[in-house]
Amino acid sequence: KAQVWVGDDVVAKIGAGLLIFLGVVKGDTEETAEWMARKTLSIRIFADEGQGTNLSVVDVVGSLLVVSQFTLAAETQRGNRPSYSSAMAPDDAEPLYERYVDTLRRETNRVEMGSFGSEMRVALENDGPVTILLDHG
Repeated sequence: KAQVWVGDDVVAKIGAGLLIFLGVVKGDTEETAEWMARKTLSIRIFADEGQGTNLSVVDVVGSLLVVSQFTLAAETQRGNRPSYSSAMAPDDAEPLYERYVDTLRRETNRVEMGSFGSEMRVALENDGPVTILLDHG
């Protein structure tokens, strides 16, 4: 389960499912956003009765919470201060964030969102723990 606060207000929360930190980088397109959303919905990372990871979030009727996270674009190879120069500008990234969410919502009504561009606090109870990096590139 996960939830997001902006200030003292809970703006989104889910039970079982996926917390998705979405970073949009220069070069991403509407097609990238749609591909990533379809992959998010279909990737088999949930256990079945035999404990194999054979089920998707759709199969387990899970919820999705999408949080914008430009810091995923951090470049750390040089120096000690991360560079975010590969992150897409917010005015260009927000429509792709929304396209990703809209694509998810075409398949399920169990989608919540953080507040794009806001200072957010995120709480996560991670089962496993399992964390997967999906990268289109």
